[in-house]
Amino acid sequence: MAYDIEQVIKMSEDELDRLFSASESGEIPDGEAKGTAIIAPGAGYNHAIAQIVNYFAWQGKIFDAKSGTLKNEITPFGLRAILARVYKGDSWFDQKPCIVLDYSETSVVAQRIRDEIRKVADKQYLGKVYWGKKQLIHFFLQF
Repeated sequence: MAYDIEQVIKMSEDELDRLFSASESGEIPDGEAKGTAIIAPGAGYNHAIAQIVNYFAWQGKIFDAKSGTLKNEITPFGLRAILARVYKGDSWFDQKPCIVLDYSETSVVAQRIRDEIRKVADKQYLGKVYWGKKQLIHFFLQF
């Protein structure tokens, strides 16, 4: 079942966690994905926050499955920066397989960030962002 971003943004944190846990890791994606930050899950103002983040800070990720890397698309100018290694590993959330986006060895700016994604539908991934071992936010990717 494909998800509409409006559905995902309205989900509570528990619903997002259940969807993440129920999903398979899928294959490492390849190509450009539009990203949506989910900072206040289930809150009525989450959509407005997501639009602000999307415009001013983060628009998505560009995956290169062959090299096992990605770059983030950031700033209002769509700058492609902040490199991460991409590989399969176990989730810190539930110890089940996921795709890890690891910035620890590739970025000074995001060195303490680890993202985890799982495929929730065709060309759609739900992600979690960690700072150290602390979960910060969710995000949604659409290819």
